[in-house]
Amino acid sequence: MATVKTGRNVVCPCGSGKKYKHCCESKKHGSSRASTLMLLVIGVALLAALLASVFDHDEGSAGPGRVWSAEHGHYH
Repeated sequence: MATVKTGRNVVCPCGSGKKYKHCCESKKHGSSRASTLMLLVIGVALLAALLASVFDHDEGSAGPGRVWSAEHGHYH
């Protein structure tokens, strides 16, 4: 049996008297927006961590126990 989809411009079935698009439609789709935002934040954090690890090279200084390799052109 098919269910009838509530139109955006009809009175909300919850009884508030508002149009559905200004009442319960935002509640219905709010969790998917929050999930999308959370995935975006996590993605940006992962990208920042990846870029930090790629560009975090201190090849110009010799620390304790590091030896310059003329063959490779950097400290080991």
